[in-house]
Amino acid sequence: MKKTAETRIPITVLTGFLGSGKTTVLSHLGQIGALDRTLILVNEFGEVGLDHELLTPIDDDTMVAVNSGCICCTIRADLVQTLSEAPWRFARHGRRWFDRVIIETTGIADPAPILQTIIGEQAISQKYLLSSVLTAVDSVNGLDSLDTYFEAVKQVAVADRILLTKTDLISTKPDALLAKLNALAPSAPTSTVVGGKVNADWFFPAEHYEVGGKSIDVLSWLEGGLQALGQQSSYKHADHSHHTSRHGRVLSSCLVFEDPVDPALFEACLEMLMQFRGADLLRVKGLINIIGMDLPMVVHGVQHVFHPPEVLERWPSEDRRTKLVVIARDLDHEELQASFSALGLEAV
Repeated sequence: MKKTAETRIPITVLTGFLGSGKTTVLSHLGQIGALDRTLILVNEFGEVGLDHELLTPIDDDTMVAVNSGCICCTIRADLVQTLSEAPWRFARHGRRWFDRVIIETTGIADPAPILQTIIGEQAISQKYLLSSVLTAVDSVNGLDSLDTYFEAVKQVAVADRILLTKTDLISTKPDALLAKLNALAPSAPTSTVVGGKVNADWFFPAEHYEVGGKSIDVLSWLEGGLQALGQQSSYKHADHSHHTSRHGRVLSSCLVFEDPVDPALFEACLEMLMQFRGADLLRVKGLINIIGMDLPMVVHGVQHVFHPPEVLERWPSEDRRTKLVVIARDLDHEELQASFSALGLEAV
């Protein structure tokens, strides 16, 4: 028997292009105690990520689990398996402890297969309910992302609510971007978010996600996927070519430095990277061990914009190495490593 909406576990999908501030939003929710009894599934593009480490200081009754590899490519198998096994895999004292789930997608994820899986895969829809889809959009680079990447367009179009971030970094109202957002998702309100300060009620509203209120394009994306789901058995991906073709020019690389780094030297390396590859830098995020500092520093940037570094209250794990994750178009790991080495920073 299919469970009712009242007994199924609600899932909220938090999506948005690279650098749009999704992890900052989740960190804020954790800081205000709004993630009690919440399982957070963090999906990270590439073999090594940092988002889950930056969320681990959350002290609420919360668990953060990570899945490397683009979720829109590796599921439906991985997502179905993770959600099916979650109640016992992440159990505490032999019992399911979480009452809701948040899925943070990768910045280049196509959200449609994720929504299709939650709505249309019987093994999932019997246990879970799609509650809401929130999409973060970067005020600085959002318009360029929408013009360049179809994934960014789909992320906006499927949204229940758009979180407009980084408005504090621009001097004028982003009228062109707002018009674009309204055209793509006319039924989704746009809320300005600075420093990740969102309303926790947006994540699990009283009314669940309704496909019928979305555009014709969204209906076609979701209905096409749901039909494909109906023609395949559980745990099989409907489009096996997707993983190899969709993100072909977008690659990730991680540089790891064993010893604490000189801050001036590290800054010089980042400036060089930004100067020569700025237009191709879709995301740069680092957890840095600075010489003479006991606490880790976080740096993050998109294209030519690097934000002021932040100092965490504590290390997220026993690992004290510096890690820098770079996601870029046409990225060459050896070239990236050599550029840091040329200035005296040797990655392992």
